[in-house]
Amino acid sequence: MGKVRKRKETGKLYLDFFYQGLRLREQTALKDTPANRKKVEQLLAKVEAKILLDDFDYAEFFPGSKNLKKLAPTQATLNSTVAMQTTESISQQVETPLFNDFAEQWFEESKIQWRASHVRNVRSILDSSLKPAFGKKPVGDITKADIMGFRAKLAKRKGRGTTGLVSPKTINSHMTILRMVLDEAAERFDFETPYKNIKPLKLQKTHIEPFSLHEVHRIIDNVRPDYRNYYTVRFFTGMRTGEVDGLKWKNVDFAKREILVRETLINGETEYTKTDGSQREIPMFGPVYDALKTQYAATGRMSQYVFSNQLGQPLDHNNVTKRVWYPLLRSLGLTKRRPYQTRHTAATLFLASGENPEWVARMLGHSSTEMLFKVYSRYVPNATRMDGSAFERLLGNATSTKPEKEHRHETA
Repeated sequence: MGKVRKRKETGKLYLDFFYQGLRLREQTALKDTPANRKKVEQLLAKVEAKILLDDFDYAEFFPGSKNLKKLAPTQATLNSTVAMQTTESISQQVETPLFNDFAEQWFEESKIQWRASHVRNVRSILDSSLKPAFGKKPVGDITKADIMGFRAKLAKRKGRGTTGLVSPKTINSHMTILRMVLDEAAERFDFETPYKNIKPLKLQKTHIEPFSLHEVHRIIDNVRPDYRNYYTVRFFTGMRTGEVDGLKWKNVDFAKREILVRETLINGETEYTKTDGSQREIPMFGPVYDALKTQYAATGRMSQYVFSNQLGQPLDHNNVTKRVWYPLLRSLGLTKRRPYQTRHTAATLFLASGENPEWVARMLGHSSTEMLFKVYSRYVPNATRMDGSAFERLLGNATSTKPEKEHRHETA
């Protein structure tokens, strides 16, 4: 037996009944009042009477209903023009809120599970792209053509991609948020999501430009003395920019010679790392231990941050890049590269020294070796060790002035 129910999200009445072995729902445009409920119950009674007498014409009662596709072909192909002449005044289409309203509701309900930086990113995408494009349209009326048209327009915007336009990665980020909003709306309001069979844009392969060990030592030897420790840590740990800039003394364990990666700095504030896999312990290889000991004498008592400005605040990486990093590369005659190449350099040095790729992946904060092989495949030799000793030996050989005997290690 069917029921007249109220949709929680909208307060509107809908019919919930069975026909041809299917449970079907038909939304109305009527609020839940005694008079409206009585009207909808009368309609439901008429529907069920017709079904009982095997005289029910679905399209006659609910023209344009998406449920017609679920029923037998004879029902789906009935003449909708005749059906439109029905005297019933109850709306047969699912009534859905405007994209603006539902997107706001979805955002407020979802943000509790996101990092602060992701909350800001989603907020920006909604305000700058999705709301202007879809805001005044009911979510249930958005079509696949609307979505594809939006993506095409987005691809023509000016951006920081290699072509001077918005990059495929940025486009995919916007499309992901749109998909999440539409999928949630489709589930709540019982309509078929229009976001189907739309694949993400293909991203260009990441090209890395790591420095050689000789270039690394040139950089460290010639950088401003107050940044020597900073770049030593960056080059020989592979920490991300936010991780090293947000490193606090409480996460530097001199006793165990470990750096505990627990936070990352984003927009001047520290928060949880990029992923759970980014939480890790990095050994303080020779130069790193010495650099941090020296750094502690400079900032250990004035700031909670390992690397800070004179006010004890974390470094502004954009300022450091423009005033220290790029001028240094120019003075040394080295190709201009982003500071993030320090991380790529550490990864390639780890691998070139013979460290096991799984160990290297853990040091970089990757959950698996997939990304490692994808980005650094040509730097991966037949490696067997997995404890950091090969990299430690490489640094020792490069910095020591005394000749050392070669050691052979058995391969597994």
